[in-house]
Amino acid sequence: MNFLCVLTLFFLLQGSMTFPDVAAETVYDVLHDTGYRKKWDVNMIETRDIARLSVNADVGYYSWKCPKPVKNRDVVTLRSWLVMPDCYIIINFSVKHSMYPPRRDLIRAVSFLAGYLIKINGPTSCTLTYLAQVDPRGSLPKWVVNKSSQYLAPKILQKLHKASLQYPAWKKKHNSDFKPWLNPEQNTLPRISLNELSLQRAESLEHVDESQVCEVKEDRGDSEEEEGKNG
Repeated sequence: MNFLCVLTLFFLLQGSMTFPDVAAETVYDVLHDTGYRKKWDVNMIETRDIARLSVNADVGYYSWKCPKPVKNRDVVTLRSWLVMPDCYIIINFSVKHSMYPPRRDLIRAVSFLAGYLIKINGPTSCTLTYLAQVDPRGSLPKWVVNKSSQYLAPKILQKLHKASLQYPAWKKKHNSDFKPWLNPEQNTLPRISLNELSLQRAESLEHVDESQVCEVKEDRGDSEEEEGKNG
């Protein structure tokens, strides 16, 4: 497992990890299933699928917690996916949607490009590669960058591995046959056309200076309890 995190005008997060005991299709399902994401993504505030463009593309909303007292962030993205003989691919980037403008209580981040490559190694083994180029907007303090690279970034794939191991049992009890990312006929999202969307450019958003914000030490007991509930 390896990771890279740098800060220029944006975060570049990259990681790769082999899952020796999880099928590639299972990881692909976990990444798509918004209902299950609430169970394992402890940094998530809210996520929802908004509308579909085609059988393998949709628009979605995602907001997440940032280390206190830095303000939380959100994004609206256009996502597409592809199933290949030897891998699964999911990519997304930020767009504007008239019904989801920036909120006062959150800072609208910009995803230049983010995605997952799930390489099939065998019937029950795969390698997941994750890449995200994100402008969090604003000037962030150095401790946020350090925390992202040393703690948050490595945890992404570790938690995803654990979530993938637990997913088959969870899915059996929660609409086991419902997988619109594999079965387009199950998709009931409203349709949207490309002319209703536009690229979300970083320069069009408010710049927020949080560079002088000091870290607030969270109670470790509460954090562990929250992780236990979602694990």
